Amino acid sequence: MDITMILCQEFQLKKTQCENVLRMIDDGNTIPFIARYRKEQTDSLDDQVLREIFERLQYLRGLDKRRNEIEATLTEQGNLTEELAQKLNASATLAELEDIYRPFKPKRRTRATIAKEKGLEPLSLLILMQNETKGTVEEIAAPYVNADKGVNDALEALQGARDILSEQMSDDADARKALRELTFRTSIIESKNTKDEDSVYKMYYEFSQEVRTIPGHRILAINRGEREEFLKVAVKMNDLNSIAVLNKAFVRSGSITTPQVEMTAVDAWERLIKPSIEREVRSELTNRAGTSAIQVFGKNLHQLLMAPPVKGCVTLGVDPGFRTGCKLAVVDENGKVLETGVGHFTIPGQDAAKARARREVLAMCKKHSVTAIAIGNGTASREAEQFVASLLPDLPSGVAYMIVSEAGASVYSASKLAAEEFPQFDVSLRSAVSIARRMQDPLAELVKIDPKAIGVGQYQHDLKESQLEEALDGVVEGCVNNVGVEVSTASPSLLSHVAGIGPALARNIVAYREENGLASRAQLKKVPKLGPKAFEQCAGFLRVRDSKNALDATAVHPESYAAAKALLETLGYTLTDVKERKLQDMNARVEEQGLKALADKIEVGVPTLKDIIGELQKPGRDPRDDLPKPILRTDVLDIKDLAAGMELMGTVRNVIDFGAFVDIGVHQDGLVHISRMVNRFIKHPSEVVKVGDVIKVWVIDVDQKKMRIALTMLPPKA
Repeated sequence: MDITMILCQEFQLKKTQCENVLRMIDDGNTIPFIARYRKEQTDSLDDQVLREIFERLQYLRGLDKRRNEIEATLTEQGNLTEELAQKLNASATLAELEDIYRPFKPKRRTRATIAKEKGLEPLSLLILMQNETKGTVEEIAAPYVNADKGVNDALEALQGARDILSEQMSDDADARKALRELTFRTSIIESKNTKDEDSVYKMYYEFSQEVRTIPGHRILAINRGEREEFLKVAVKMNDLNSIAVLNKAFVRSGSITTPQVEMTAVDAWERLIKPSIEREVRSELTNRAGTSAIQVFGKNLHQLLMAPPVKGCVTLGVDPGFRTGCKLAVVDENGKVLETGVGHFTIPGQDAAKARARREVLAMCKKHSVTAIAIGNGTASREAEQFVASLLPDLPSGVAYMIVSEAGASVYSASKLAAEEFPQFDVSLRSAVSIARRMQDPLAELVKIDPKAIGVGQYQHDLKESQLEEALDGVVEGCVNNVGVEVSTASPSLLSHVAGIGPALARNIVAYREENGLASRAQLKKVPKLGPKAFEQCAGFLRVRDSKNALDATAVHPESYAAAKALLETLGYTLTDVKERKLQDMNARVEEQGLKALADKIEVGVPTLKDIIGELQKPGRDPRDDLPKPILRTDVLDIKDLAAGMELMGTVRNVIDFGAFVDIGVHQDGLVHISRMVNRFIKHPSEVVKVGDVIKVWVIDVDQKKMRIALTMLPPKA
């Protein structure tokens, strides 16, 4: 298999472009490094496409490996023919390979193997050839009657021969492929309830939909309902059409053995092929649904991690609770903990406790000049929000609050990592710190948490663990490297996601930093175990803001420092100008010289030159700064305040296959169904919205009993 050619065709790549990508991957380069610092070799492919190429490369190499294994086994068995070799080489999927290998696999004892032991294989070949036109099938079977072998009459001989033929039909690769394709085109998946009780699976109690059109989220819901024994699921297939496929492949008319072959086709379909194809269809649907759900989860996670930070705010984090009170933590602009405490202000009727908490929280806010308050959205969030909103008139103007997702906060708070970071705090106080930091810098805080626990997916606990983990780790890595990391303050968790750095090396960097300080990128080479390859991969993504070399605070890679200095000199600037941000007319000077001429002069490619220019103009630029700022609120809204037609601004919290959940400032997120997003057909809500988007919505319906809010993004008609 020419893997390079296949990738070129599938991803519409030039041969040299593809060869460069594969060579760099095989040389141990990371995807973020290739995407950012090897644009000339890749023709500026982005990291998402590179990851897709990498995943496809792994599949194709796995396919090649399996093909070689099968060829070796068939050769060893003496079964490899030129025709089989051609079929193996033409196979484009693992399923096709396994279909070809199926007849030669060692089998458990079956009806067919028993019949072969009785000497009935020659009879099965006679029946399949369908050359006999005279006499009866009983006469053809008579020579194979042998009581000593357990064949007592012609009928038993014919039954055994048909058993052999049934297995042969079931193992035929071409027939199985045709039947699989027919089933995917025409079958229906059905589910029925097994219990007469209400459940979240009620809509699937009498449910059916064509296999080719059923969306992934329904497959995952049905699968879970089946596992929890609320549903019985089946794939309804067209038996007559399926048997017709086998008849077309194996039946020739005009022979006295033809009816035997027709009987065999029915048996092969009903007993062997149908159950197997049903399992394959269910498995394929689940795999497709899982892949789609992982993609949605990955997109949502990317948007959540890339949510704009609320910078420069001394922040009060509030982890709401009832019985044990609300845990409080004040952190400074850099996330350093200044003070912690507990406030009892969520239980109705306890006026004295509320008054005391009010005094304590106000004193805490004024003492540290708190400018923003982050409230977790868990239990008692509604009551905590009302309390915080009541404090704002007594705080300096401009103080506002924000409801922050608590998803995964408890997982982090109880983790070994949190215990190492805050050994002096109990679990709930760690959670309050995490909530405050989530608002200040979502990326730096959320990387400490297992992505599966962050809660921006659908049915993530039903997905393949390894596949989900690999995809989400790629998303986290992409986000961290896109933003860049301030190496002098970054946590080990954040550093471990930088290209070329793992958990062990991240700990080494922090240990070295604490002992020696880090005054420049070059000093990173002194970190134990951080060799030349690791430095090459990570250096461009690490920032040293206070370095004497202004380039250390940018995304310019050290390998391009000479080019950057040459560019500055050519355009009449110095490194001091970079540090003092005095390059306002740089674009005009570049235009005057010509981009291509400049690139040739300083001996770099045009894509790299463009990146260097962008970085010198905005050293250490955070791409999140260009996004809409999160909504900070100063008032409180209750679900009882909502009415149909009300216009609100909200933040998209989660995007799923059938819509998006939007935070509109009440305790319960509202749902915008996919059909209420735009006045045109869309395949998926992610075509219109993404996590973190601030959007305008209108209330359609409110069900206070079930705590459901239906929203629309379509403006009401005048």
